[in-house]
Amino acid sequence: MLQITSTVSIPDSEIELSAVRAQGPGGQNVNKVSSAIHLRFDIVASSLPEQYKQRLLNLNDQRISKEGVVVIKAQTSRRQEANRVEALERLAQLLRQVTFTPKVRRPTKPSKSSQRKRMDKKTLHGKQKALRSKIAPD
Repeated sequence: MLQITSTVSIPDSEIELSAVRAQGPGGQNVNKVSSAIHLRFDIVASSLPEQYKQRLLNLNDQRISKEGVVVIKAQTSRRQEANRVEALERLAQLLRQVTFTPKVRRPTKPSKSSQRKRMDKKTLHGKQKALRSKIAPD
């Protein structure tokens, strides 16, 4: 079970993990050991609540395909187990991102007294700057 929040978790059967060969440097070892992990998670077929599924599908994330499948490739470590843990953590982080609803911003406007104070302050500052200018000879 992959624990997302205290109430939401994903069974291991819904997450498909496969080991593949990693890219990049690593000498001869990189050609014979499958240490990178490909994680696939089908959003539509999962047991997530509907609202989380919709938020995930609406995300503009390159890891989510058009079919609604999350694909994560972890290959930072040379150990397969470390890459598996990293891939699962990245999936959990992506899912935690949609578990909370952002607070709705309600536009406000400044009060009349704050607007008046601001204008008075600007006028006072302008007068102060005017006093700094050179006095014109008569």
